[in-house]
Amino acid sequence: MSEIFKKNILNFAAELEADAEFIPLITAEEEENMNKQKFPDELAILPLRNNVLFPGVVIPITVGRDKSIKLIQDANKGSKIIGVVAQKDSQNERPEYVDMNTVGTVAQIIRLLTMPDGSSTVIIQGKRRFEMVHPTETEPYLKAKVKMLEEPKVDESNQEIKVMFKSIKDLALQIIEESPNIPSEASFAIGNIDSPTFLVNFVSSNMNADVKKKQGMLEELDIRKRVMMVLEHLTLEVQMLEMRNDIHSKVRKDMDRQQREYFLQQQMKTIQEELGDNPQEQDVVEMNKRAKNKKWDEVVDKLFFKELDKLGRMNPQGAEYTVQLNYLDLMLDLPWGEYSKDNLDLKRARKILERDHYGLEKVKERILEYLAVLKLKGNMKSPILCFYGPPGVGKTSLGKSIAEALGRKYIRMSLGGLHDESEIRGHRKTYIGAMPGRIIQSLKKAESSNPVFVLDEIDKTGRGTHGDPSSALLEVLDPEQNHEFYDNYIETEYDLSRVMFIATANNLGTIQGPLRDRMEIIEVNGYTIEEKIEIAKRHLLPKQIKEHGITKKDISIDKKTLEKVVEEYTSESGVRGLDKMVAKVVRNRARQIAMEEKFTPKVTTSDLFDILGAGRGRTKYDNNDVAGVVTGLAWTSVGGDILFIESSITKGKGKLTLTGNLGDVMKESAVIALEYLKAHSTLIGLEQDVFDKHNIHVHVPEGATPKDGPSAGITMLTSLASVFTQRKVKKNLAMTGEITLRGEVLPVGGIKEKILAAKRARIKEIILCEKNRKDIDEIKAGYLKGLTFHYVKTMEEVLEIALTKQKVKNPIEIT
Repeated sequence: MSEIFKKNILNFAAELEADAEFIPLITAEEEENMNKQKFPDELAILPLRNNVLFPGVVIPITVGRDKSIKLIQDANKGSKIIGVVAQKDSQNERPEYVDMNTVGTVAQIIRLLTMPDGSSTVIIQGKRRFEMVHPTETEPYLKAKVKMLEEPKVDESNQEIKVMFKSIKDLALQIIEESPNIPSEASFAIGNIDSPTFLVNFVSSNMNADVKKKQGMLEELDIRKRVMMVLEHLTLEVQMLEMRNDIHSKVRKDMDRQQREYFLQQQMKTIQEELGDNPQEQDVVEMNKRAKNKKWDEVVDKLFFKELDKLGRMNPQGAEYTVQLNYLDLMLDLPWGEYSKDNLDLKRARKILERDHYGLEKVKERILEYLAVLKLKGNMKSPILCFYGPPGVGKTSLGKSIAEALGRKYIRMSLGGLHDESEIRGHRKTYIGAMPGRIIQSLKKAESSNPVFVLDEIDKTGRGTHGDPSSALLEVLDPEQNHEFYDNYIETEYDLSRVMFIATANNLGTIQGPLRDRMEIIEVNGYTIEEKIEIAKRHLLPKQIKEHGITKKDISIDKKTLEKVVEEYTSESGVRGLDKMVAKVVRNRARQIAMEEKFTPKVTTSDLFDILGAGRGRTKYDNNDVAGVVTGLAWTSVGGDILFIESSITKGKGKLTLTGNLGDVMKESAVIALEYLKAHSTLIGLEQDVFDKHNIHVHVPEGATPKDGPSAGITMLTSLASVFTQRKVKKNLAMTGEITLRGEVLPVGGIKEKILAAKRARIKEIILCEKNRKDIDEIKAGYLKGLTFHYVKTMEEVLEIALTKQKVKNPIEIT
């Protein structure tokens, strides 16, 4: 039911009561007389904007258009009979015949009221349906030829019809009862209607439906279909009203509960104030007291007290109160401007670094340099270092030693698998379960703003749907920005410039360029055999003895035994595998002691087979008896190693075959070496057409292991030259270097690891590029003992050094 009903009942009832001709509700008898009434076949047509008039229903209409005012005035002076038709478009100010629906209602003017603004309000009553045939006049207003539509009679004895009409009345009364906008008088009006068709018309006119739907009901002559249309709409409206009332009821209950809680809280507050025991005020007072001792700047101070005032105004029972309290607690717990005093005794620092780590001279030197500058200058921004190297060489544990040497707090944060930016920057505190980033959390835990902060496995951060952590680290690790690091949770800047950040990585390739550029890269190389033996004696063995509950007199391992463990039972740059092997030896001794078995404290090389099983042994230099077999040097993730390049030739058409799980770069090196030899065949005393008469096969053993890189270039060159000339390669010789088509030898990396591998394999002489001489100069002289180096610039020099004049046994004849 609509607002129109309310207006019909209230706004015009007083004016119409005195009018004898006005009949607000009609009886079945009056309706029958109305249907028999004769009306002219030409009517003046009044267009309606937002309403539809039904037979028997009284409605008020405000008339404002000039044509409509003229029509009403003329009709009111005459027969007072007009035709009322709804417009198709309510926005049309000048509707023509085609702009109106064809079916309308004959209306009788009951009363005309003129308003102060010049418009007229006319009260009309519908009489009968008609259909417009064609227009007869358009000026001064529209007139049309009409045809009256017969109102079908209702069979009131039909039980179904009775039920349908009763349903309409019941639904209408239910809507009036549940709708607060419809006056209670409406229920009396509905209850007093005894004409079924008038009931349908009355409800259709006053229900809350759009013009299009009402027009459809007016045009429907089949009373059964019209009733179903009305029932359908009323049922929907009842459901909407029930839903709205349920929502209002729930809201009202919530508001009542909130008001009750508010009054109770006010009472509690008053009681607590009387008793002098208000927890909320105590929180605020305590935080005020703590804030006075903080060394934060003016900006943070202003922010803190603003948030503290907000806490004082909050409801302690509300969810936001706890969030605000946690935020302020964090602000107070953070070490704003609190720094631990650095220990600037350089000799002590060196002693600690030497005690905890054997070797790693570059790293130790860099830390001592930083301490020296700090001692002289008094204050400086902390360096941002990145220790890069293979696993197990002590990168992470170095951070703890550096912290002890400096006298600072130590924090380690693992970045492996991190894929959420908020882990670095934190969440905004408006989110449920919001937390500060791990940088801020760690500083709170350390209670110092200048700790040694190890960012472990920085090369293993990921990128997920929640942002890129490595991009967030750009601000953390930039000395020009990190004095104003912004965490989303604390909503202000925090100074990280005095934090000494140390990142660790195994692979620089996976660190994005801008982040890598912000760090000082320090390469931590793998250990030599000698270094590993010393680390095992000084650190690993004492640690395992302590962890397994035995004493030093129960076990001793000499250097020769440790060397065999390193060479035959481990294959790594670091010492993690060695630590496990030492632990296994110590566990074996612990078992012997626990089972009261007889044993000698000293563990010998012969005991290792029983304890550790069979060793795998290391690759050793073989011999130079076969043409085309040359020893190369390789770098691997677990240190250096030697590899053999084998070549063979057969009669054919110059086809080159490469096997051994080689990468693209290594394959290209073989092609370059072969093409160089073809172009410079005179160097090895051959004609160029020899290469077109033989197929060449180059193989690198251990085919299950992928191999790549350019450093085997001169090795492949030597192998091909040896197989084509059938000359022996110099005994106990190894080599490494990249080659070009012009015949130049280029420098390669990993020299230290390669040299150590050569020494382990009993190599005596090594060929290197001239530009690698500086790498040899950086290696301790003790590691180079017994090795002879040949520095070359061209491939011709390589062949002169590597190939002897002597032919191999049973040489193949090359023609």
